[in-house]
Amino acid sequence: MFLQSLLNTNNKKNTQMQYAKMLNGSVPIFSQFGQNIYASDIVQNCIDVIATECSKLQPKHIFINSKGIQKIPKSTVNKLFQFAPNELMTISEFIEKTVWLLYMNYNVFIYPTYTTYKDAMGNQQIYYTGFYPLNPIQTDFLEDTANNLFVKFHFRNGEDYTLPYSDVIHIRKKFSVNDIMGGGLNGQPDNSALLKVLEINDTVLQGVGMAVKSTLSIRGILKINTMLDDVKQQKERTAFEEKIKSGDSGILPMDLKGEYTPIDVDPKLIDKDTMEFIDSKVLRWYHVSLAIISGNYTDNEYQAFYEQCLEPVLIRLGQAFSKCLFSQRQLDVGNMIVFYQKDMTYLSTQSKLDLLNIAGAQGLLTDDQKLSILGYPPLCDGTGGRRTISLNYVDTNVATQYQLMNANKNNANGGNNNGKE
Repeated sequence: MFLQSLLNTNNKKNTQMQYAKMLNGSVPIFSQFGQNIYASDIVQNCIDVIATECSKLQPKHIFINSKGIQKIPKSTVNKLFQFAPNELMTISEFIEKTVWLLYMNYNVFIYPTYTTYKDAMGNQQIYYTGFYPLNPIQTDFLEDTANNLFVKFHFRNGEDYTLPYSDVIHIRKKFSVNDIMGGGLNGQPDNSALLKVLEINDTVLQGVGMAVKSTLSIRGILKINTMLDDVKQQKERTAFEEKIKSGDSGILPMDLKGEYTPIDVDPKLIDKDTMEFIDSKVLRWYHVSLAIISGNYTDNEYQAFYEQCLEPVLIRLGQAFSKCLFSQRQLDVGNMIVFYQKDMTYLSTQSKLDLLNIAGAQGLLTDDQKLSILGYPPLCDGTGGRRTISLNYVDTNVATQYQLMNANKNNANGGNNNGKE
């Protein structure tokens, strides 16, 4: 209901709209529902570790001037990014939900709410008041007579809203054959290859459960050494069960007609290599390793996870936010959104400190570059372009001159001494 009131304020009703023309000739109506691969525990673990890592991101609106100096302006965007992008979420929860929706639907739409005002120069400015991740069940792309693109969202409560596509942040995953949406040709996640693996995994798990259950249920075979009809066999089995129940000493008394053969409980399960092979097929789909899921990873393992899995998400988030929130003029002069990866860079703390001690002490890095290595945004006052150097290091030319001067002094002192002697 809360989000409904927000969307109502910008709901566009235009009877002249028609479905947008797709290059492949298809109708741009996309359902958000695909086959449920998320019932798998492996899939849940993979997406959860990705979303949890991304929730550590620190988004910032930065400005880079013509000299390349980065500044963090006091903008409404940075105010929202600091703690809460809307009344319902913290910034960490907002990012986590965004990533979950991206991996579930291969598309995620974020609606920025805003008001407009005129500055002292009479120019119209935008004051952003919130960011809301949307979860529609269907999206339609429309265009008006001026070829402006709109997106129509259908929600579970039966409501639908039509908004300018330029006013919505749209982030896509596996953006390939479809002209607008991520995923497969129909704008949905193309999980057919993954589903085959998950079906095998489910069959294996069910088979293991049935094998264990059946193995533990059958404990032995009772061979009756006489020919009995069904009624007598039933009486014989009942009598045998009663003897088992009453065998306090552990010794089962039997007459000459019965012969009991015990079965050793030795369940045969799927071997370890096969299970790991099935799991690894799913893990490779999401570029996540067992070490990442368990948290027992090395710097190199996290580096591979970061570069293959996390970094593309960071880049897409920053570019999609920048494209929607800023005009072309604002982009040209240096405004952008960057999702800083504090606490999620692949280098360990000790490795980062070693790098700073070596490169920083020789003046190779600015203060902002040092902060970037640690995952922090640039300094707010714009002084991050300063370079500092340790006094333990000198220029090679200066060092050569210094050594030559000392050598000349020694030679001069040596000559005087010889003269005096």
